[in-house]
Amino acid sequence: MNRRRKVVIRPAANRDFDDQARYLAKASGLKMGLRFYESAAETFRLLLDHPRLGRATQLSSPFLIATRMFPLKNFPQHMVFYLPFQRGIEIIRVVHGSRDLEKLVES
Repeated sequence: MNRRRKVVIRPAANRDFDDQARYLAKASGLKMGLRFYESAAETFRLLLDHPRLGRATQLSSPFLIATRMFPLKNFPQHMVFYLPFQRGIEIIRVVHGSRDLEKLVES
């Protein structure tokens, strides 16, 4: 991995992680909540090395035209929305696929 590249996580994405990890820990135990964080870190490393791996989103907001989405490793129903940039990736949101994705990502 190129050490000069970095992952930037927006505050909304941080809240997404914490909320989902807390939910999983409560529903399935602490190990599952921790596994969610570990899977996110692995997914981010993969996307950092291959920023075009995810597919372009089809969202209508002009603010989201360049966003891409990719399923979270081991949690395929959770989508990582991100923007590749010259020196890395920016994580916009991480949401469960059953939610209104466009409304959530735009908020």
